[in-house]
Amino acid sequence: MRLSHLIVLIVGALLMPIQSDAANDDSIDSLMVVLRESEGSNKADAGLVPTGPAKAVLADGKEVELSFAWFEFIGDMHVRFAYDSPDSMRNLSRQEFEALKLTPQEAVQLAVRNIHRVYGKPTFEPWSEGVMVVEGQSPDLNSSYFLDEQFWKQLLTSHPEGLVVAVPKRGGLLFARVSDRKAVENLRKGIGYLFTSSDNLRVSSALYLYKGGRWSVMQPPVKTQ
Repeated sequence: MRLSHLIVLIVGALLMPIQSDAANDDSIDSLMVVLRESEGSNKADAGLVPTGPAKAVLADGKEVELSFAWFEFIGDMHVRFAYDSPDSMRNLSRQEFEALKLTPQEAVQLAVRNIHRVYGKPTFEPWSEGVMVVEGQSPDLNSSYFLDEQFWKQLLTSHPEGLVVAVPKRGGLLFARVSDRKAVENLRKGIGYLFTSSDNLRVSSALYLYKGGRWSVMQPPVKTQ
């Protein structure tokens, strides 16, 4: 697991003081969930595993230990829980998450329902040569619909052969039917570019298979320097 570089980049924002209770709704109704990259990881099975404490260096050179509600998920992705506000999302600490008295899976389900309520349920439309794009009302949360179990199960009723899914960036969630060989090949060839060209918004360079109500890694993440 190599999340330390991510923490160094974002620790300044995460440790900024909260402005006011009026501007920040730290309640269960504002709980959201996002997917982020775990560079160098390739977790074979889907399951939420705590990342554990990590160390980060502040701008003044001071080293601190941080413990957030982050969980390794599958492939090169991990899940983060955050409280939504009009201007930003604040990552929950491990202590805040434990105070909710929810399992990680229960928290994901609640957060997805909150996303539906605030930013709408996912819709999809043709993107390119058989590949479909999934979107909601907030581009930053499009990738979170990867965690929307009911959405994918509903799609399987029409495509029981399975779906190939890509999450190259926060605002990009793509899928193709396994039976559409051309579309699947386009995803195979294009995922590397879609991922690397997304810079600091990138999420995953792997391709995932959703079949029989289960996730698996179909094409492993690309190796980056």
